[in-house]
Amino acid sequence: MKNLLAIDLGSSKTTAIIANYDEITDNISISGVGIAKTRGVKKGAIVNIDQASRSIKQAYNDAKRVAGVDVKKAIVSISSVYTKSIISYGIVNIPGNEITIKEINRAIQTALYNANIPQDYQLLQALPYDFKVDELSEIEDPAGMSGSRLEVSLHIIAVQKSGVENLKKTLKQAGLEIENIVSAGYASGLATLKDDEKELGVALIDIGATTSDLAIFVNKSLRHTDYLGVGSHHITNDLSMALHTPLSDAEEIKIKFGEYVKNDDELIEISVIGNEEEKQKASITTITQVIIARIEETFMLLNKEIEESGLKNKIGAGIVLTGGFTNFYNIKEIASQFFDGLPVRVGIPKKIDGLFENLKAPEFSTPIGLLLYGTKEGLTYEIDSNRQFRTKSSFEEISKNIENNSQITQKEEKNEPKEELSSIMINNEPSFWQKIKTWLSNLF
Repeated sequence: MKNLLAIDLGSSKTTAIIANYDEITDNISISGVGIAKTRGVKKGAIVNIDQASRSIKQAYNDAKRVAGVDVKKAIVSISSVYTKSIISYGIVNIPGNEITIKEINRAIQTALYNANIPQDYQLLQALPYDFKVDELSEIEDPAGMSGSRLEVSLHIIAVQKSGVENLKKTLKQAGLEIENIVSAGYASGLATLKDDEKELGVALIDIGATTSDLAIFVNKSLRHTDYLGVGSHHITNDLSMALHTPLSDAEEIKIKFGEYVKNDDELIEISVIGNEEEKQKASITTITQVIIARIEETFMLLNKEIEESGLKNKIGAGIVLTGGFTNFYNIKEIASQFFDGLPVRVGIPKKIDGLFENLKAPEFSTPIGLLLYGTKEGLTYEIDSNRQFRTKSSFEEISKNIENNSQITQKEEKNEPKEELSSIMINNEPSFWQKIKTWLSNLF
């Protein structure tokens, strides 16, 4: 039994969830949850490490108190504000004519080596989206296949180095370590998307308080990630300025907008900014115009980002909306007007044992997805934020596959050092330097 800890540092709230995961039965059960108001984060970025760490610590302590266990390593989300998508390709020859995990890892490493990652960025996640064996393409998993050449198309999520360092410092100050860092959009996709949607092609849009994360899946694989620096809090700001009312009143108007629309009243009473004792009347018509203007702009920009990805014609399953903003009145019908006829639905987290009732809402898609990431949900192959090779198969199975590769020539076995289990992970040293090391060791 393994304990998992998921930490989602959002712009408005910080969520910590502790779960028990049985690796034998592949069963996961939530045992503790903590939610705290986020401080020290603006537009998805950490702007005050001390305040952000306090938010994490408060949420974690509440979750730990309920779960009764102390988990120090966390799977943490990172906003797409820090990331960018990069595509790369790798080709390797297959000496033994049989493709094993070893060859798949080698092909992915080659694609990583060929990738043009900016100097101030580093690898966050690398996810293959297409394999090609000889002349046969669109292979989901080439393991066990015969062939002389393996090609891989790789989607790399690169992340700003400074963003990662600040996140690590924030977790450390909260008394926690990072087990893995995961793109928030990818995590939300794990929690909300169905297998057939990912196969047909789907665009997931997670609309939070100040940012919107976009993740596009095609043929079951993540193909593109992006973000928009607009969220539900921008509607609050617009209402506050247009109505000259405090932010607290503007937020309440946004939340209760559905009730106002259903009522016959044309005017509502709100406070005056700068003097909350003074009251004024606001027109429902004006409120509607302000809200619709912002929503229209948001969805038009998101639709533009989907078009610029070059994948819009591959999104057969349409759009899935998740995040806190999906609680807004009639949001599904409103969104349907802006994506050129593509179907739209609201995505809620998948059912998990022990899932608290309040966690069954779209605003908790990311932290639930982080837990599922820890169980290798939907995983075929990946290089994670620690530059480790991840696969759904156990390391014992991987080792067995390599040992049973009867096609490896006797020459390779004699000339190359026997690989230990750790060699299945990313190794940044070229084979040339490995041979030099071996030669020096034998010499001295």
